[in-house]
Amino acid sequence: MQKIKAAVINGQNQAFKIENLQITDQLNPHDVRVHIIASGICHTDEAVRNGQGGDFPMPAVLGHEGAGIVTEVGRAVRSTKPGDHVVLCYDYDGYCKNCLGGRPAACVNWNRLNMEGSRIDGSVPFQTEDGVPVKMLFNQSSFASETIVDDRNVTVIDQKIDLRKVGPLGCGFVTGSGTVFNGLKPEVGSSLTIFGTGAVGLGALMAAKISGCSKVICVDIVEQRLELAQDLGANYVINSKKTDPVKEIRKITNGGSNYVIDTTGVSAVMQQGFAATASGGTFAPLAVTRHEFKIEHPFADLTSYEKDVKGVLMGEAVPQKAIPELIEFWQQGKFPFDRLERFYSFDQINEANQASISGTVIKPVLILDENYQPGDENYQPTEV
Repeated sequence: MQKIKAAVINGQNQAFKIENLQITDQLNPHDVRVHIIASGICHTDEAVRNGQGGDFPMPAVLGHEGAGIVTEVGRAVRSTKPGDHVVLCYDYDGYCKNCLGGRPAACVNWNRLNMEGSRIDGSVPFQTEDGVPVKMLFNQSSFASETIVDDRNVTVIDQKIDLRKVGPLGCGFVTGSGTVFNGLKPEVGSSLTIFGTGAVGLGALMAAKISGCSKVICVDIVEQRLELAQDLGANYVINSKKTDPVKEIRKITNGGSNYVIDTTGVSAVMQQGFAATASGGTFAPLAVTRHEFKIEHPFADLTSYEKDVKGVLMGEAVPQKAIPELIEFWQQGKFPFDRLERFYSFDQINEANQASISGTVIKPVLILDENYQPGDENYQPTEV
């Protein structure tokens, strides 16, 4: 066993605590050992911590927007090698009918692999110094100086790219953008409305502009976020504390938005989003939440208007394809996600998480390896 540092949650609603853990020396055939440089904090991490994402086993190491350097691979791994720079995303089995059909986000074992706290065989790579097993999130747990993932968690990127910036492409930004690119596929000239302008919402906004939507509308209650949305290309912004968003969206779009995305998970807001969807339009609720979304009168409210309600998980993205595409859009100046990030040291994790909860920071990023220098292709990670 090797010693690492990790941010551990020991119970629901408890604060993150930086602890020394042990990680196994043994790799399974498809395992990849990764030295984590940085990790984004996602609202899914908070939903797991506070219970909105369901009853997750504790103690646990969360984090699922990791970026780092591969230090060791199992004997069957062919997709990466030691020294590769990688972004981590969700796990999928690769052999179910949906994976074979090109839809790994719809993997029939997705929840088992990502949201039940252990690897598919029930094991975990982490334990406390007293030998207590510590659970995983997304088969990744990037709030740790080192982790062991499956090779399907891994996307290799160019070593010249700053690893401190790109971790959030593994969840928040790929979810928002992928919902547009893959889930909704809006026609050029169509209207698209986004409720909630966090990382997922702004990722969707940038993708909508790339896709050629002519009326992109953003709804929030924080003026600073709405100003940022407008700066990123939103054609209209609505503060729903001051204006009835449904009436305003119908006015702007002459009857309703062709596509509506909700990222808030708040019941009343989801109802507003559905009501603002045009006849023949599509509503996509994305948030990790236990709050209800109801259609009281299915025929009158849904069928007679031929509306669609579409579930989209992880942007329906194939990570190894989507993440390099987002990096290319970023390099072209079309997807400036790094403008939404703020760096924090690892020991500031609770402060960073609170900034995410309050909305004062769109995408907090934890720097786990302060010695890393962007562009150093020969950087060698050192042990904790």
